[in-house]
Amino acid sequence: MSVFDDLVGQEAVAGGLRAAAAAASALLAGDEAAGKRMTHAWLFTGPPGSGRSEAARAFAAALQCPDGGCGHCTSCHQVLGGTHADVLYVRPSGLSFGVDSTRDLVLRSASRPTGGRFRVVLFEDADRATEAASNALLKAVEEPAPRTVWLLCTPTAEDMLVTIRSRCRQVVLRTPPTRAVVDALVNRDGIDPATADEAARSAAGRLDRARRLAIDDEARRRRSEILAMPARLDGTGACVTAAARLYELAEAEAKATTSALDETEKADMKAAFGEGATGKGVAKAVRGAAGALKDLEERQKRRATRLKRDSYDTALTDLLLFYRDVLAVQFGSGVELSTGANRADLERIARSSAPEATLRRIDAIMRCRARIDANVHPQIALEAMTSALYQG
Repeated sequence: MSVFDDLVGQEAVAGGLRAAAAAASALLAGDEAAGKRMTHAWLFTGPPGSGRSEAARAFAAALQCPDGGCGHCTSCHQVLGGTHADVLYVRPSGLSFGVDSTRDLVLRSASRPTGGRFRVVLFEDADRATEAASNALLKAVEEPAPRTVWLLCTPTAEDMLVTIRSRCRQVVLRTPPTRAVVDALVNRDGIDPATADEAARSAAGRLDRARRLAIDDEARRRRSEILAMPARLDGTGACVTAAARLYELAEAEAKATTSALDETEKADMKAAFGEGATGKGVAKAVRGAAGALKDLEERQKRRATRLKRDSYDTALTDLLLFYRDVLAVQFGSGVELSTGANRADLERIARSSAPEATLRRIDAIMRCRARIDANVHPQIALEAMTSALYQG
């Protein structure tokens, strides 16, 4: 068992990271020649669901593990569990990561490891760093402390400043093949093969999405409703109705996710400040929690905005896959269809329109994503998109 065994369909990446972890051990032992295969800054890139964050975390565990990521020692368990004292985990809760937070991160990264072999900074969604934050990050990546390693995760290398990515060694992950996702769902999650196969094809290689579709009935219901919409766009009224329903579905999914997280975090913070306890000084401590709770609520608001964007993006991605499959049917391609359960709708739309119209519809979905990212009200952006889908 190794920490790299969880990298589904990424055998080449896992092999390269194992070699780098071995080089890091050689470097600590004083073998500078062998240590040249190790570097202080890494950029993990790959499409959503490829496992770039998981790869970075596995590499962080391998760097802290004397055996290069055995998967069963204390260091491996702590890194994978997010509790290792010498691994700084950073995931922006909002839509962006500001310069003040980055400067604080840079300062913390410069300290020597307290008990581990390296001081590792694992920065997920590093592309959310603002321009000022990226400039502050550049200096740390350019001249890090001797035993500090930066692991940055972004969808593409172009999402980072060229000056940052030129100082990083790139690790490029691919979309896992369907067979690898099916095996992971069956062997690790105990999902029956038929359900795992359907979920893997529906998720188009995204392991996290496949796992959710396999175990969450509500997620499957929402996806089925979204995929049924293109066949119902038969007029302006239907376009407005479809946009309103897409908006409702995305908002409901985001709210369900955030409410559970918010309540748990608030309860944990109140308990930490002594709410419900008795004794001297408890009342004063509880009153002092007001400021901390206010800061928590602000962070939760930013996270809620990000999760809403993620919910819209998931719904639009499902529509994108539908029209990609329409295009495949129109050209008679033998590729695997992610929306094969809607075969009748796919064939009807394919027969009633030309490939050029399908490409325009795909462009309309991409424009909608860009407009939502640019802070256009989602329902307005969705109405414009559904009208374009109807018109072709």
